[in-house]
Amino acid sequence: MQKNTYRYEQTAALLLVEGYPDLSVAHGKEAIGILSAWRLQLIGTPELEGTRDHLESLMNAVLPYARHQLSGVGLRFGADGGFVSIGPMNSGTGHQLELRSSREGVEPLQINLDDADLADLVHCLDRLRLDERVKLTWTIPTDQALKRHQLVDRIPLQRRLAAPVLGGFALAATVAVALLQPLPPIEEESAKALTPGLETAQPDAER
Repeated sequence: MQKNTYRYEQTAALLLVEGYPDLSVAHGKEAIGILSAWRLQLIGTPELEGTRDHLESLMNAVLPYARHQLSGVGLRFGADGGFVSIGPMNSGTGHQLELRSSREGVEPLQINLDDADLADLVHCLDRLRLDERVKLTWTIPTDQALKRHQLVDRIPLQRRLAAPVLGGFALAATVAVALLQPLPPIEEESAKALTPGLETAQPDAER
């Protein structure tokens, strides 16, 4: 049976997947329906490899994490005790990818990525996920709209309070200026218009 190898490359990342067509479901000879191996190379890090479960865990952690990062929400993704997790670095810049082996006695591997590295990794994973030649069904959660409190919490408290506080000061200043303005004098023509009415009313009162 022919083994197929597909390569997804983007500057700092190179992802290779190998596998065979699944003849039980009539896959074409160029398809991968059975994944046999995968390898990931990130510049400056050891080569990564594993099973399909490892690759799927990588996609389940990295793809939603990157989407939240685009919205300014810095959450950590990856199941507790799973193979892969990723989150913001404590320094506030960069991203820390942690990989845990399924073999006992192997310490977790931590890889630090900058924004460009993360973008390159996401690009490779997306190309694999969307490649019609790879007939694997990935159990990746569907994208969900971010919750309102997540979008609000990403804005610092000072910025959230700045607009209403400045608006209150502006309103108070406008009211104060209006109160300090003197009332306009009654125009002379308006006063003359009122006088004849008073004069004609006086004779009626005397009768």
